[in-house]
Amino acid sequence: MFKKILIANRGEIACRVIKTARKMGIRTVAVFSDADKDALHVAMADEAVPIGAAPAAQSYLLADKIIEACRQTGAEAVHPGYGFLSERASFPEALAAAGIVFIGPNPGAIEAMGDKIESKKAAAAASVSTVPGHLGVIEDADHAAKIADEIGYPVMIKASAGGGGKGMRIAYSRDEVKDGFDRARSEAKSSFGDDRVFVEKFIVDPRHIEIQVLGDKHGNVIYLGERECSIQRRNQKVVEEAPSPLLDEATRRLMGEQAVALAKAVNYDSAGTVEFVAGQDRSFYFLEMNTRLQVEHPVTELVTGIDLVEQMIRVAAGEKLAMTQADVKLNGWAVESRVYAEDPYRNFLPSIGRLSRYRPPAEAVKDGVTVRNDTGVYEGGEISLYYDPMIAKLITHAPTREQAIEAQADALDAFAIDGIQHNIPFLSALMAHPRWREGRLSTGFIAEEYKDGFHATAPSPVLARRLAAVAAVIDNVGNARKRAISGQIAGRPVMFEHQRMVRLGELAIPCEVDRAAGGFIVTFLGADGKPQDTHELRSGWQPGEPVWNGVFDDEAISVQVRPRLNGVSLAHRGVAVDALVYTHREAELAALMPVKLEAGSGKQLLCPMPGLVVSIAVAEGQEVKAGEALAVVEAMKMENVLRAERDATVARILAKAGDSLAVDAVILEFA
Repeated sequence: MFKKILIANRGEIACRVIKTARKMGIRTVAVFSDADKDALHVAMADEAVPIGAAPAAQSYLLADKIIEACRQTGAEAVHPGYGFLSERASFPEALAAAGIVFIGPNPGAIEAMGDKIESKKAAAAASVSTVPGHLGVIEDADHAAKIADEIGYPVMIKASAGGGGKGMRIAYSRDEVKDGFDRARSEAKSSFGDDRVFVEKFIVDPRHIEIQVLGDKHGNVIYLGERECSIQRRNQKVVEEAPSPLLDEATRRLMGEQAVALAKAVNYDSAGTVEFVAGQDRSFYFLEMNTRLQVEHPVTELVTGIDLVEQMIRVAAGEKLAMTQADVKLNGWAVESRVYAEDPYRNFLPSIGRLSRYRPPAEAVKDGVTVRNDTGVYEGGEISLYYDPMIAKLITHAPTREQAIEAQADALDAFAIDGIQHNIPFLSALMAHPRWREGRLSTGFIAEEYKDGFHATAPSPVLARRLAAVAAVIDNVGNARKRAISGQIAGRPVMFEHQRMVRLGELAIPCEVDRAAGGFIVTFLGADGKPQDTHELRSGWQPGEPVWNGVFDDEAISVQVRPRLNGVSLAHRGVAVDALVYTHREAELAALMPVKLEAGSGKQLLCPMPGLVVSIAVAEGQEVKAGEALAVVEAMKMENVLRAERDATVARILAKAGDSLAVDAVILEFA
């Protein structure tokens, strides 16, 4: 077995590999760019080596820098993680030439399956059903449009060397093909250094299901069940689960056997994933094979009990698989949410900055429920614009799908992040969505269920009362603390201290709060001031804590808490509200206060996120129509086209290609 390995990656996957290596007694070496010198994976590793500037093309994508780091530290093997160099056949070849072992498949398998175009050719040769498409060289946008016309719309434009949703576009017309072709090529070049793309038929109402395979260097290959990854946004997976609620045992076995046959055909010898697009009738077609560890691998680990990173290391060291297909059993259900640095209320635009607060839920195994958090960040760390916007992967496992989802919802409620925008509100709302709960999924789920984007929703009457009760208790705790600090005689409360009016937006909820042994009693009042229903709340929460963890009528709940004037901002189960807590007299006076209106910015195009200006598509004095492209801004390797919201004339252009802009920086002004 290896004594020391190097991880040629960063972030949460580098930390993930380090954890398993440490468990196996293997020393680790981290590499880092200038932007990552204070990163968590650097602190966790036994040694760390700087490899270049912040852009990946000047650091993590340079194989010679990785090999030199191995020479400096004596690392015997390299784990590539995912992304970066993980699917380049030239990388393991270069490592082998330097006498270093690659913890991944052999170069021949990567060559055959890592390239999206070549993998489809190999699958077709192996009689695996594939989606209709054009796998040859596409000369330009006009050629792509001609191919799309022949295949029939809609079509998918995909980067040959792609992954993670980058270099991918869906087109429903010739114009969309032309625009999507250029964007896909540009993103592919930026992310993978390879601008080749191909076009294939897009299956309507599809589901994305993938099979995890594991092979060794002795000809043994098995499959470890499936994952469903249908909850996607911009072709980027957001939520994954294992197993799939669609498959029956017969379909699972058929897909697994096809995946194994394909892996054996290319002498596959590591962990890999064979991806399929599936119809609602359980028909399925081969999409591609990822010759690396997948982001969503933890759900497979939790339902099988198999550490995939450990298996990759053992296989690379020449060991035979210690299990056969008959040994693989699926136990329970696992759900993974990808926590991203993005603003769900602004069309999921990327967000960067410092994590002023990062408090994930505690990892634990309790009462048959597992909570796991894979991350590469820490409180006080920074989310950079140079890399993927993932903050963490939150995974829950339980005996049933319903229990795993409920555990995920609880864990998301307890996940506190401040300093940047993040998608936890969206993930929390998704966990409560009836269609998700029922397992009626497709890759169009988010687009179909959130046609106008994600917006804050009003709480149901039951949830509103729950949040009002929590707000009233928080107010009571805060007031007791203030009285003690201010030196009031014996901390004596003012008259009617227990009577409060809680406002959630336009909703006014009168209540009384009384202390009881070990907690509080909250009584809601009717319009006539008479008691209606009573609830008991217990919590050890103290002012300043970002999460109210407690019990509401014997049900454990977690509520996000942020202070604000006259109350608190609360978030729970995907609902975010400002809860203003008043005495009855304060409520009467507050109702008389005028509402402050925000100034508009309709005559300016503002940069919606921190990013790099790729291009400006208009000129000063030009008339533009609603929907017309104005500029392209890149953030975290994704290109975002900014379009006109109305007909207008461009008066002044204040930015140019190559400029690095902050959020809300003015790009151009309209007349």
